[in-house]
Amino acid sequence: MPLLDSVPIAALPLERFEPVIGGEAFHRLLERFARGRDLLGGHAMWHVNSTSRGGGVAEMLVSLLAYGRGAGIDERWEVIEGNEAFFAVTKRIHNNLHGAAGDGLPLDDEAREVYESVTLAAGEELAERIVPGDIVLLHDPQTVGMIPVLKRLGVPVVWRCHVGIDTPSAHTRAAWAFLRGYVLQADAYIFSRRQYVWEDLDPDRTVLIAPAIDVFSPKNQVLSDGQVDGILSAAGLQEGSRTFAVEPSFLRMDTSPGRVERRAEADEGRRLRPDDVVVLQISRWDRLKDPIGVIDGFVRHILPRSEAHLLYAGPSVDAISDDPEGKEVLEEAKARFAALPGEVQERLHLVTLPMVDVEENAAIVNALQRRAQVVVQKSIAEGFGLTVAEAMWKERPVVASRIGGIQDQIEDGRSGKLVGAQDLAAYGRAVVDLLTDPALAAEMGARARFRVRDAFLGTRSLLQYIALFERLVLGQGYPAEVSLPSGYR
Repeated sequence: MPLLDSVPIAALPLERFEPVIGGEAFHRLLERFARGRDLLGGHAMWHVNSTSRGGGVAEMLVSLLAYGRGAGIDERWEVIEGNEAFFAVTKRIHNNLHGAAGDGLPLDDEAREVYESVTLAAGEELAERIVPGDIVLLHDPQTVGMIPVLKRLGVPVVWRCHVGIDTPSAHTRAAWAFLRGYVLQADAYIFSRRQYVWEDLDPDRTVLIAPAIDVFSPKNQVLSDGQVDGILSAAGLQEGSRTFAVEPSFLRMDTSPGRVERRAEADEGRRLRPDDVVVLQISRWDRLKDPIGVIDGFVRHILPRSEAHLLYAGPSVDAISDDPEGKEVLEEAKARFAALPGEVQERLHLVTLPMVDVEENAAIVNALQRRAQVVVQKSIAEGFGLTVAEAMWKERPVVASRIGGIQDQIEDGRSGKLVGAQDLAAYGRAVVDLLTDPALAAEMGARARFRVRDAFLGTRSLLQYIALFERLVLGQGYPAEVSLPSGYR
């Protein structure tokens, strides 16, 4: 049975970025891509991760690879397919890297046997398709075990770690010890921020590249109020409309028309109405996203001081193959909701979003973020909050935990509010302050959009990846911070 599944990649034009980043920066982007394309000489750039839907890594790959292909680079995308035992081990590694115990089981010889039974075989499968001159970029712990096989081919292999923690724990170091032997064989390792770089890794091979968003994707494209109301109505998330026009439409990645037709599932006392004030968190059903803390903090500290509703939305758990804990966490959240009084349930909405069509899902997320008055990301651990950057781009004020990459995104008190990850009272106060001061909320939202434009657009990541691969091909080493061409914002 094949262990790799090929994901189709669209081809998108870079030209759409010119009005966003400016003419000078855009022309330098084209020059850099042309040089990278010439250096590759028609060879392929392979990417491997563990899912094509439902996570931030997959979302970034959809856009980044499409723009690379649109610029003439032969981008390829493979998803590693594992069994239940494999994803149990990799979820344990994921939790450990964030400093959490996860399922509490050890990363021992038995775990290594399960892990290598999939990763080594997947490496052999990919090796049959690679030719000299290709480049391989592996994403996150699920793929690290492929490195030894691929390095035997003599092609450059890079590992991208999208998760991390500022202060490592014993759990974190146990995960490092489990993975380090594979990682050290890579030609370069990419981390989102300097604090995430593992101890004892070669600094000359360590690269820092922050994640980014695609402002033209269905998740971030401009939607009218009529589209927002239409999408939420079609998805069964709001009754009625704030506008006369009700249009559940959006543009797909290839700019063809799309329409929201599938309904979300919701545990709620009643459906949202057009005049309801909404506090929103969108996350996978993961304990590190702290859905119970989000609910409890709202019930104790926001609900008594406002008329707001809390909407907590996550993907359908049946669609996320690499996260075996999702169903359990969702059931925990539903149990907490069911235990609340009826008048409280009327202000809570636990939503699972359809994932049959990932672009339809993205359009629903977009509409929810634009519908919200305040967006929350009260995670316990977070490598980088893509949902934070998405909401900031939409000029929404964000209240988020002072952890991980979120600290790089939000300038506290200027482009959002940061609170202690476990401080429910501070979370409540920050949300209420923004709900009761619309002028402050609007000012923070405007600053937030500029912050994303200057630091977290996909064009920046594209430039940094191209610069890294240039250095790999030319054998010039691996600087800790891949430099951008002069003139870029």
